[in-house]
Amino acid sequence: MNEYLTIKALSHRFGGLQALTDINLTLERGEIQGLIGPNGAGKTTVFNLVSGFYIPSEGEILVNGRRINGLKPHEIAAMKIGRTFQNIRLWNEMTVIDNIRISQHYQLGYNAADVFFHTGRYKEREAKITARAEELLETFKLSSMAYEYPKNLSYGIQRRVEIVRALALEPELLMLDEPAAGLSTSDVGDLIEYIRWIHEKFHLTVWMIEHQMEVIMTLCHNIKVIDFGREIAQGNPEEIRNNPEVIKAYLGDGTI
Repeated sequence: MNEYLTIKALSHRFGGLQALTDINLTLERGEIQGLIGPNGAGKTTVFNLVSGFYIPSEGEILVNGRRINGLKPHEIAAMKIGRTFQNIRLWNEMTVIDNIRISQHYQLGYNAADVFFHTGRYKEREAKITARAEELLETFKLSSMAYEYPKNLSYGIQRRVEIVRALALEPELLMLDEPAAGLSTSDVGDLIEYIRWIHEKFHLTVWMIEHQMEVIMTLCHNIKVIDFGREIAQGNPEEIRNNPEVIKAYLGDGTI
């Protein structure tokens, strides 16, 4: 076993509302795993707990055997966990390259005095993060858009920039929250190839939430399904496609 992420008996409440109940999950290093379920099932809550935006009411979250409950989002990012969001969260008043640069803030290693006096350490670190941003933009064929503002780019390109920003953290785990949301049918096909290429090139573990079943069924080795905050199924794509509880959760009857 080569467990990267382990979730044990994870539960969460918002006031009197029970959002998640006793979720258990193992993510193996190097796999692509899906987390699916109907709207309101609690999927993004799971992501927010793992990435430090919420603190679990009960249960444990372990990364490489280390308990991360209560760590802040920047501390979890520093553990090489990158994520995107269901609603794109780019800084629209910054250029594309600055969006990539600022994502590396936890690596800066200089202080306010270094900035004020433009010390050698400040110049060295700034040059390094700029070079990293330029390298990523070139790799993803976005160099021509480096000094554009995200708000002026197509939705599909904004999605790509957000993924590149997450990759600037040099993550071991990439968490994608509905990467196909808002994309056209043709763009979804491109996204599948894009994620597959990223997974292979950067040797990542990928964990994704997605409503587009084509994306999930094509890419994922393993799929966890939750509904009303509880696990209802887990298995490979074929097992999930034919699972009666999953079919009922999505459609009442019929097939996925």
